[in-house]
Amino acid sequence: MVLDEATAFADPENEHQIQKAFETLTRNKTVLMIAHRLSTVQNADNIIVLNEGKIAEQGSHSALLEKNGVYAAMWADYQRSAQWKVGKEAAV
Repeated sequence: MVLDEATAFADPENEHQIQKAFETLTRNKTVLMIAHRLSTVQNADNIIVLNEGKIAEQGSHSALLEKNGVYAAMWADYQRSAQWKVGKEAAV
C-alpha cells in the first residue's frame, strides 16, 4: 500500500480520524507512506529520513529522537509549529 501525503490538507480533527483509520487499514501490511507532517508517521515501525535525496537516518520515532539528529530537529520544529496560533496581537 502506498500513501502519498494522505493527511497533507486535513485539519487537526480530521487528521486524527484519518490516523485512526490508518491504524486499522495498515495492520499487518507493508505500507510506504510519504509525509511531510511528522505526526502522520510517528507510529510507523520504521521511518526513513531523506536529506537531499539520500537516507540520512532510519529507525522508529523514539530511536530517531534519541539520535538527536535530523529527525529530532524536524520533530522539534514540528512541535513548535503545532503551537502557532493566528490572531490579533495586543498593541504595545
